[in-house]
Amino acid sequence: MKTRNIMIVGVGGQGTLLTSRILGGIAIHAGYDVKLSEVHGMAQRGGSVVTFVRYGDKVEEPIVEVGQADVLIAFERLEALRYIHYLKKDGVLIVNDWRIDPITVVTGVAEYPEHILEDLEKTHTVYRVNAMEEAKKLGNSRVFNIIVLGLAAKYMDYTKEDWLTVIENTVPSKTVEINKKAFELGYSI
Repeated sequence: MKTRNIMIVGVGGQGTLLTSRILGGIAIHAGYDVKLSEVHGMAQRGGSVVTFVRYGDKVEEPIVEVGQADVLIAFERLEALRYIHYLKKDGVLIVNDWRIDPITVVTGVAEYPEHILEDLEKTHTVYRVNAMEEAKKLGNSRVFNIIVLGLAAKYMDYTKEDWLTVIENTVPSKTVEINKKAFELGYSI
C-alpha cells in the first residue's frame, strides 16, 4: 500500500492527540507500518496543535510535507484555514464547523476571518459538521472530536467495526460507550 498521510489540527484541549492515537491504532490493527508526530505549540493556552499520522507498507518519516495530506481533519474553522496548504489537490478536508477565537482576536489585535469554510469549498473538497452541537445532544461536549473522526472514517480504508474496536481499546474504559455513540453519529452523517 502506498503511504497515506493524515493531518489533524486543532487547539489545545480539543482531543487531537487522542484522535491521532486512534488513527495510529487503526492502522496498526490493519497491519501497517505507522509513524506519528505531534506538534504542541502553546497547547495548554489554547494554541495550535498539529498531529501527523502516516501509514503504509513502509513509512520512513513521521512528518507530512506541504501539499501531501490525503485527509486534513480540523477541529476548528481557523485551524482548517491555517493548515489547508498541507492538503493534496485531491485530498479531503473534514472540519468541525466551530469557532474558537485565538488570543489575538480576543485582545482586539486581529479579526476572525469571515466565510472561512465557504471560501475553502471553492477550491477543496470539504465535509463539515457542527460536532460540538451534536456532542451536546449526546450529553457530552468532550466527544465532539470522535464525531469528527466518525465523519473522516468514511474516507479511509477501514470498516466501521474495526474503528469501534480500536476506539474501545484506546479511550478510557468509563468513556467507551459515549465515544462509540459519538463515532457512530459522525459515521452516519
